[in-house]
Amino acid sequence: MKTPIISALTLFIIFSCSLAHPHDDFLECLSEKFHNYSNIVYTPSNSVYSSLLLFPIWNLRFTSHSTPKPQVIITPEHESQIPPIIHCAKQNDIEIRTRSGGHDFEALSSVSKVSFVIIDLIKLSETRVDVEAKSAWVEAGATLGSVYYRIAEKSPTLGFPAGMCATVGVGGHISGGGYGTLLRKYGMAADNVVDARIVDVNGRILDRKSMGEDLFWAIRGGGGASFGVIVAWKLRLVDVPERVTVFSVQRTVEQNLTRLIHRWQYVAPRMDKDITLLINAVVTNSSHHKITLNATFFAVFLGGVDRLLTTMTRSFPELGLLREDCIEMSWIQSALFFDNHPIETPEALLSRTQPDKSYMKRKTDYVVRPIPARVLQGLTRLYYEPEARLCTLSFVPYGGRMAEISESAIPYPNRAGNLYHVFYTVYWQARNSDRYINWLDRAYSYMTPHVTNNPRVAYMNYRDLDIGVNNDEGETSVAQASIWGVRYFKSNFDRLVWVKTKVDPRNFFRNQQSIPPLHKY
Repeated sequence: MKTPIISALTLFIIFSCSLAHPHDDFLECLSEKFHNYSNIVYTPSNSVYSSLLLFPIWNLRFTSHSTPKPQVIITPEHESQIPPIIHCAKQNDIEIRTRSGGHDFEALSSVSKVSFVIIDLIKLSETRVDVEAKSAWVEAGATLGSVYYRIAEKSPTLGFPAGMCATVGVGGHISGGGYGTLLRKYGMAADNVVDARIVDVNGRILDRKSMGEDLFWAIRGGGGASFGVIVAWKLRLVDVPERVTVFSVQRTVEQNLTRLIHRWQYVAPRMDKDITLLINAVVTNSSHHKITLNATFFAVFLGGVDRLLTTMTRSFPELGLLREDCIEMSWIQSALFFDNHPIETPEALLSRTQPDKSYMKRKTDYVVRPIPARVLQGLTRLYYEPEARLCTLSFVPYGGRMAEISESAIPYPNRAGNLYHVFYTVYWQARNSDRYINWLDRAYSYMTPHVTNNPRVAYMNYRDLDIGVNNDEGETSVAQASIWGVRYFKSNFDRLVWVKTKVDPRNFFRNQQSIPPLHKY
């Protein structure tokens, strides 16, 4: 860990440049609490403030001049620097936003409508792997790619079941659940956390033993930002073979895509646990220069190509998977493969640069009964409309290990009975968003009769403020928050409220979709 250093001159410059700004009192409070504050405090007068603010934000909808900006950005280099930040924010009635990677789809880690500061954990990004114990302590500012890289440095037969996008931050990903290509074998990322470190509302740095099992339960899938500042996770690493098999095959509407997706619903959730067969469909031009929907069926299989082909021939012969479609490689190479990096360049996983930023909006659904083919045909037709030219339609199968874990084991509730998770994403390239979001709303409305209901379940890591928000100021009742809360957490929402009331009764840690306490003291 780094040891921060400061000089009196540095503090003088910070505060002199901040005169006449409303964050003066907050900075003055920090100066009273700290003697070591070099290169971690950034105000709007600092030359790197804007780049530091905008660099991690993935969704360009939240990068305009009119988007509310933090009074201060703080990049702590050690967890001990966080308690004074909490103290000073409470003293000056300033909200905290905690950011680890910046992929929050509604930018709740970077934006607030009231006075706020950002704790950016980018400098807390160390990963320490213990091969013998099959575990790793990972600081919350690490990216998934860096975690995979550090694991592979130590062992070719250990991995971790989390997402496919290497630049996603560990802190937020795990606190909301987190899934990837090992989902059906090992469950969610949050299912494989065995300890954590969090700074609570009183500035205490707690581990699993000192925080207690209720809070430890809540932060694994219930959203850590409601309860404190998560600074590290201890992960249970999982076994992977030295060689896995990957494939990525494309099928279009002209190749009976709708029939394949219809059949996939029946087989993918019941296949061997060693395979999680996902689908991602995009709009493309066909060989005849016509618009078509092109779907990629892709997976990592935890075994060799021969066993994979046997499995696919038995379970899903309609896909027509061939030996030449399959490639055997190491698990770390599969992480590179599905994040669109050459498999010979593992160092690419260490980059935090996000080349595919765009304006976007996403909505999610869960499916418990196979959707009729005619309904899928209607959905695919929507993707031929002009607003859908940059849209994606994605399917993630459940079953396997996901069906074996209780829906109350952690706050993430979607387990047995769910066939798959589907999400619809619309992208655009200009600031005018209405027509694209209206298209997404129509697609979402079209699917209403065919997905979960009472509640219509959503996934917290794919934030959607359309399903309900808390009040920007003042109290938010549990009844109001439950409008969105039960859609993310189902009956687990009640226990999350109970934990929140216990650990943060005055609701200091809050945002537009944070868990509220039962009452305010």
